[in-house]
Amino acid sequence: MPGGADKGWNMKRALVFLALMLSAATAFAFDHSHAAWDALLKKQVVIAPSGNASRVRYAGMLAEHAALKSYIDSLSAVTEAEYRGWTKAQQLAFLINAYNAFTVELILSKYPQLESIKDLGNLFQSPWKREFFSLLGKKRSLDDIEHGMVRAPGAFDEPRIHVALVCASIGCPMLRNEAYTAERLDAQLEDGMRRFLSDRTRNRFDAVSGTLSVSKLFDWYGKDFEQGHAGFTSLKATFAKYAERLADTPEAQARVRQGDYHLEFLDYDWKLNDAP
Repeated sequence: MPGGADKGWNMKRALVFLALMLSAATAFAFDHSHAAWDALLKKQVVIAPSGNASRVRYAGMLAEHAALKSYIDSLSAVTEAEYRGWTKAQQLAFLINAYNAFTVELILSKYPQLESIKDLGNLFQSPWKREFFSLLGKKRSLDDIEHGMVRAPGAFDEPRIHVALVCASIGCPMLRNEAYTAERLDAQLEDGMRRFLSDRTRNRFDAVSGTLSVSKLFDWYGKDFEQGHAGFTSLKATFAKYAERLADTPEAQARVRQGDYHLEFLDYDWKLNDAP
C-alpha cells in the first residue's frame, strides 16, 4: 500500500509539472496575431483619402518606442527551430511584419534628423545592409530579410511581397494600418496590389499618349513577376490582370489588357513617408 501511494503521488506530481510546463510554453508562445504591432499601426499609420497610400506618424512611434521595442524583442526571441515549425503563411507574415517593424526602428534611430531612409546609409554601406537587429538567432539586415529569406528561391515564391515590404518612403507601397496575419495573408497581399496599382501618383495609364507609367519597383523586381509564381507569368500579364486599377475608362482598360501601350518606369520618391 505505501508503495502504491507513493506511485500515485509521483504520478500526480508529474502531471502537475507537465501542466505547468505546457502552461509556460503557451504563455511564451509567439503571438501570431501580432497584436502589439497591429495596435501601433492602427494608431500611427495615416491612410490617404484615396485609400491607396499612407503616411506614418514617426513622432507617435517615437513616443511609443517602448511598445515597439517590446514587439521587436518578441520577434528576436523566436528561435530557428520554432520558426521552422510554423506554416508557410505564418512564416511569411512574421517576416513581412518584422521587415516593416525593424524599418520603423531604423528610422527612429535618427528621427527627426533625416529626410530619407537613405540618410541612414553612407558611401560604404546602404541602410538596407546594416546589421542592426537579431532574427532567428543571427545578426541581420533588412536585405537579409527581403532577399535572403523572403525572396530566396523556393522559400515563398510570392511576387506580391513587393507591395508589403515598405521602405519608409513616399514611393513605396502603403504601410497598412494593420499587421499581416497568416489567416488573412493572401487577401492582404491581393488588396495591397490593388491599392498600389490604383494610386495614380505611382501607377497610371495615359490614354492620350498611350503610355503606361508604373513604379520603378516593377523595373527592379520585374523578374519576380515572370516566373509563374502565384500565377504571375510576365509584367504584361500582371498589368492586364489589374487593368481596371491602372486605367480609368473601359476603352483604356481594354488597351492595357491588350498590351497596347508604351511602358515607362517612374522615378522613385525616396522622401520619408512622415505624417506631419
